[in-house]
Amino acid sequence: MKAALVKAPGTLPVYADFAEPAAAEGAVRVKVTASALSHVAKSRASGKHYSAASTFPFVAGVDGVGTLDDGTRVYFVFPEAPSGAMAEYCFVKKNRCIPLPSDLNDVSAAAIAIPGMSSWAALVERARLVKGETVLINGATGCSGRLAVQVAKHLGASKVIATGRHAQSLQSLQALGADVTISLAQDKDALAAEFRAHFKEGVGVVLDYLWGPSAELLLAGATQAAPDAVPIRFVQIGAISGPDITLPSATLRSTAIELMGSGIGSVPMPRILDAVKQLLHAAGPSGFQVAARSVPLAEVEQHWTDDESRERTVFVMG
Repeated sequence: MKAALVKAPGTLPVYADFAEPAAAEGAVRVKVTASALSHVAKSRASGKHYSAASTFPFVAGVDGVGTLDDGTRVYFVFPEAPSGAMAEYCFVKKNRCIPLPSDLNDVSAAAIAIPGMSSWAALVERARLVKGETVLINGATGCSGRLAVQVAKHLGASKVIATGRHAQSLQSLQALGADVTISLAQDKDALAAEFRAHFKEGVGVVLDYLWGPSAELLLAGATQAAPDAVPIRFVQIGAISGPDITLPSATLRSTAIELMGSGIGSVPMPRILDAVKQLLHAAGPSGFQVAARSVPLAEVEQHWTDDESRERTVFVMG
């Protein structure tokens, strides 16, 4: 069969022949139709991710869409090694396969699953969003952030505040449900003042995709708005702006704030899969939008380094 094959540590996947995987106990065979390029897929393929394979060669890709031998169309995640999602076939534990609704096509399902899950799990499993609360999404102009705006509204947020640097993308978020947009490109003092004003009005949940300087200003704004502000659940999801921040101890002592993360490890795998299931079944009726382009798997070498921040690359088989 054809597959995106990682042959040695530090090398990019290549389009090559690979033996069709043998049956694995407790796993089902999936005929793959689509698999999206993601940060996790890239990190595992490079050997940098904690769950990366230690033996070579192996097939790249952590999740995808396909059909089981009985014809059931599914979204799946974490195939059994050395199988990967970016191949014509793979074997996956049955409990890691989610039947797909008929109103969601393969490319859209593959594109929406991981970025959409990041906000769904954060809001439902970690923040436990209450309908009517205000949600602030820090870093909303990327693919995950744009979906987070839509998911927050779907789950009952009465007001969604979105931040970002790209002016045109920020403006387009209003059509997706953002009630307020804040430019991160403005002067630091002006940005801090804007954050403080919104926290004084009341922000229940912050979803942070950036970390770095903007997260520091958000946490400072929450502190300075106390004691009149409502309790805040600050959920850290991504670190595009940097891995570290300076956090004054007074922030946690003087503010009704819960600082937490969301991702594999902080949310049990069964709950992550449940979040993905709910997301995929809501995507069609709620009209969730995700920018995606389909690319033949044969072109994996040319597109492996694509930037997925605003448009997801989805490899299709055949």
